[in-house]
Amino acid sequence: MRVGVLTGGRDCPGLNAVVRAVVRKGVQNYGDEFVGFVDGWRGPLDGDTVPLDIPAVRGTLPRGGTILGSSRTHPLDHPDGVRRIRDNLAKYEVEALITIGGRDTLGTAARLADEYGLPIVGVPKTIDNDLSGTDYTVGYDTAVSVATAAIDRLHTTAESHKRVLVVEVMGGDSGWIALRSGLAGGANVILIPEQPFDVDQVCAWVTSRFRASYAPIVVVGEGARPRDGSMVLQHTPAGGTGQVRLSGVGEWLAREIEHRSGKEARTTVLGHIQRGGSPSPFDRWLATRFGLHAIDAVHDGDFGTMVALQGTDVVRVPISEATARVRKVDPKLYEEVGVFFG
Repeated sequence: MRVGVLTGGRDCPGLNAVVRAVVRKGVQNYGDEFVGFVDGWRGPLDGDTVPLDIPAVRGTLPRGGTILGSSRTHPLDHPDGVRRIRDNLAKYEVEALITIGGRDTLGTAARLADEYGLPIVGVPKTIDNDLSGTDYTVGYDTAVSVATAAIDRLHTTAESHKRVLVVEVMGGDSGWIALRSGLAGGANVILIPEQPFDVDQVCAWVTSRFRASYAPIVVVGEGARPRDGSMVLQHTPAGGTGQVRLSGVGEWLAREIEHRSGKEARTTVLGHIQRGGSPSPFDRWLATRFGLHAIDAVHDGDFGTMVALQGTDVVRVPISEATARVRKVDPKLYEEVGVFFG
């Protein structure tokens, strides 16, 4: 069987581990041949490919980024996008396509599979961990580990200078990175997109922390917003994709804390560092398992599905269900960590 593979959307650690597992099992167990499509959906749209075999994936398990390249191309925005993809799959004799991506990439995959009958199997990756149907996505654990390590380091600076340090992490629609890294790093305030915050309450927690002779760390997800709607950001387009860059809440919050509490405050925006570098052991394990199960789904003809982790089991769920809604932080889970605020 001849199978295509692509990685779409934003990069994250663990993508190469998925590709490696797909190719290794596909070649060794099924005798498959593989076609690597370059730069996400642009590859099958433009017919841009690279050779993909066992030598090509050798040594890639610990490597960050993606050897196939990525982009935020949306083929369905093109009037003849579906035809071009069909033609290029036929040209390269590709009988199935494994699509590794987040909400946008897999949202496109769901439509191509369900509405146009293309033979697609999905693999979930996103550091935001916001895809439904799976407990974890590839890249999330590494992002949390990076953020936690940064928070650990910032504690000593905050205490040495007796200032507030606001740490802005990624998470535009869901606060999984902020919640888990903030708890693991001993943050004194954690703010997430799912729970609009009260700036005065944040300042009260900050002041309380200083009374205990400690300097506070505030972790905020980039999509978090104040309850009173007082924050206004100038959002800028992200590379012509129709999306916006959300960063800015950290700087705004630091200024508000300093103004309202009289305490010196500084911001650290972790940004792309959360997505870069070598994947954590958990992400290597998860990505490998997803890749092994994805090629099995191809040979079972179970198209239109996405491999997912539920508990410790890798299962298959419809891609359309996995992308239908954003996986949010449960309010009870957020309430649980509130005991550490202030």
